[in-house]
Amino acid sequence: QVQLVESGGGLVQPGGSLRLSCAASGLTFGNHVMGWFRQAPGKERDVVAVISWSGDNAHYSDSVKGRFTISRDNAKNTVYLQMNSLKPEDTAVYYCAAGNRWANMIGGSSDYWGQGTQVTVSS
Repeated sequence: QVQLVESGGGLVQPGGSLRLSCAASGLTFGNHVMGWFRQAPGKERDVVAVISWSGDNAHYSDSVKGRFTISRDNAKNTVYLQMNSLKPEDTAVYYCAAGNRWANMIGGSSDYWGQGTQVTVSS
């Protein structure tokens, strides 16, 4: 049974930073593309960042490029999202995802999903 467990969400002031983690189990982690998605109230779930199997390639949405960094540790079966210079519009539930195809992940679909962690950016 595949499990993706996110942690690290919370309340942060504008301009602050948070680091999300996602621990994966029940799958061969190094064989999966990993990603972070987010869903704000009343909006669709959108891709935030995607990282390749080896970690050599990463894709970011335009809204977070230059502020967020995705990384992975295949030895720990964990993917991270470092979020800097946070803005109120970054407020959303953030979901970890694992998939087999790079193009599918960038397109917004995935094979496995976590339960999500809330990130709130507010003063």
